Amino acid sequence: MQNSFDMTTIIFLALAVFVAWKLRSVLGQKTGQEQPPTDPFARREGAPVRPDQAPPADGKRDNVIRLPGAANDPAVNPAPASDRWKDIAPADSAIVAGIEAIIRQEPGFDPRAFIGGAKAAYETIVTAFARGDRKVLKGLLAKEVYEGFEQAITDREKRGEKAESSFVSIDKAEITAVDVKGKNGQVTLAFVSQLISVTRDAQGAVVDGSAEAVSEVNDIWTFARQLGSRDPNWLLVATESAA
Repeated sequence: MQNSFDMTTIIFLALAVFVAWKLRSVLGQKTGQEQPPTDPFARREGAPVRPDQAPPADGKRDNVIRLPGAANDPAVNPAPASDRWKDIAPADSAIVAGIEAIIRQEPGFDPRAFIGGAKAAYETIVTAFARGDRKVLKGLLAKEVYEGFEQAITDREKRGEKAESSFVSIDKAEITAVDVKGKNGQVTLAFVSQLISVTRDAQGAVVDGSAEAVSEVNDIWTFARQLGSRDPNWLLVATESAA
């Protein structure tokens, strides 16, 4: 009968003892002082206090981090209307009063951003009208205005004419009136643009405008929207040429 422990068995036992010793030396032993795993998303009960801050009277720390200029920062107050919109209109003007009336219903309204959007809409509508793009126009115009534009496009098509319009620049876009009645808000802007506009007949001959000359165009457009509506779009409700 062979011995229960041959040389191979002894070698494996020695290796097992060596591996166990190395693991113990690397991982260490429990001392009874270990902390439980930390949850990185757990809410902290306290926050560090700056050197210039005194701890609260109740000993508790405020765990809200206040951002500079936040609504809950007592040191920062909203700028008065005279400062906020002084680049748009005088503080005591009906324009500023109208802007504030819109903001009371829609706090996110920004008249400067509105002017930028109105300029983009102005260029889009003028070029879409020249192309006869009814689909684009329908999404930007109120029903009555769209019907007038659509009729003009239809008449032009019946005559076999084609129009071309290209902007050189929009030199001016400023709010001239703001009117709020109930939930209906209206903003009127004056535009001054440099435009190349030409209309050709079926044979390609110029019947109106010029393919090369730049003309100054003065327009007054009014946009309207139901304030508080889920639809964020302002629609063009009236147009006229400035004198």
